Amino acid sequence: MPYIMDKMNEKRVSIQRFAMHFGTYMGILWIVKFAFFPLGFSNPLLMFLFVGLTVAVPFVAFRFAKIFRDKFCGGTIGFLQSWVFLIFMFMFASLLTAVAHYIYFRYLDNGFIIETYASMVNNFPKEIQGMEVYINQLQEAMEQVKSLTPIQITIQLLSNNVVNCSILSLIIALFVMKKPQLKV
Repeated sequence: MPYIMDKMNEKRVSIQRFAMHFGTYMGILWIVKFAFFPLGFSNPLLMFLFVGLTVAVPFVAFRFAKIFRDKFCGGTIGFLQSWVFLIFMFMFASLLTAVAHYIYFRYLDNGFIIETYASMVNNFPKEIQGMEVYINQLQEAMEQVKSLTPIQITIQLLSNNVVNCSILSLIIALFVMKKPQLKV
């Protein structure tokens, strides 16, 4: 019985270790992606790169999970194991990215992103019927966002990453799982 428990603990540690490894790479991708976001307000090509990297995240996650399945799990992995791996990987990536978010919003941003959005809202065409109500709501929302501290913004972004990636990992795990072939 202790041997079985040791093997189970070894497998769990392997999932965590490899999730940390691949989560670091995913986190670096997210940090690079995030760097393109504020720069993209002045250069459309960089905003296009931000959007492109955002769309690539599920495919990169699938690739990392497939590498984990094929190289470290002997080519087979169950749904639960692949889901746990993806959850851990996204969690580690989110934590690493949260550090970069905090540094950016604390020391570099100085309200740039919020002010850019506020100026975009102020430039909406007001002559369209009923648009004033939406513009006023957006301006009120901008005022609330302006009152957030860098740590509050970081926690909000971290929470968004965790929730979105939890849902995404369920979908990716369905494609990654692979049952062992039955020998006849």
